[in-house]
Amino acid sequence: MLRGRWIAMLLLCLLVAGVFAWLGQWQLERAIETDPPAPGATEEVQQLTDVLEPGQYLPEPLVGQRVETTGAWVPGDFIVVSSRFNDDVQGYWVTGQLRVDDRVSIAVAIGWAPDRETADAAVKDLEAGADGSEVDITGRIISDEGPRVPPHSDPQQLDRMSPAALLSRWHDADGLDVYRPYLASTTATAGLVDISSPAPDEMSPVNWLNVFYAVEWAIFAGFAFYLWYRLAKDAWEREVEEFEDEAEARATAG
Repeated sequence: MLRGRWIAMLLLCLLVAGVFAWLGQWQLERAIETDPPAPGATEEVQQLTDVLEPGQYLPEPLVGQRVETTGAWVPGDFIVVSSRFNDDVQGYWVTGQLRVDDRVSIAVAIGWAPDRETADAAVKDLEAGADGSEVDITGRIISDEGPRVPPHSDPQQLDRMSPAALLSRWHDADGLDVYRPYLASTTATAGLVDISSPAPDEMSPVNWLNVFYAVEWAIFAGFAFYLWYRLAKDAWEREVEEFEDEAEARATAG
């Protein structure tokens, strides 16, 4: 182990272990939330513009945050989304494009309906009232569920609440700034039922998955030293075996 070759190998292992240790520290720094949101922070109604900007991804601590905003419904953009559950009862959501500012919109789940007929009737009522007047909306801000290919039986069917998918069907969308998450309204209108949206679970200040990754990096760092020891010992054992073979050969020849 004191030979130059193995000292050089040890220095290389020290370098590798140092990189692994740095990665472990990096994971630990992200495992512990030094400034977690206060208990019940998501239940304090805030202005939408104070929480998020258009085009931004929704940070995990803000998922389910109650917000309020004012805007006008865009006619022709009330779309029904199927496979929506309200207190374990399957039904439909009626969604709309709420223009909150000049060329800025957010997708809103306006309310829940138990059947498609009720949902379609709500769409007609909402279309009739979409005259450009401002409406106040309160609800929870929720992350995009992501689009999914519609079934072959009905290419127009939507069963995921995805602002990206809704945007492709909205009118007057060129140059439009859109919020990535959507707003699940708790102020249903047009005969719809309020969307059931309980408060999100309080977040733990410790991300145990990151802690697990940090432990893994520490194990990898220790393994680098073990690998150096194991290789050096194997080389030593081979030399001892060769020496014993040569000594035995000389004794036999003598």
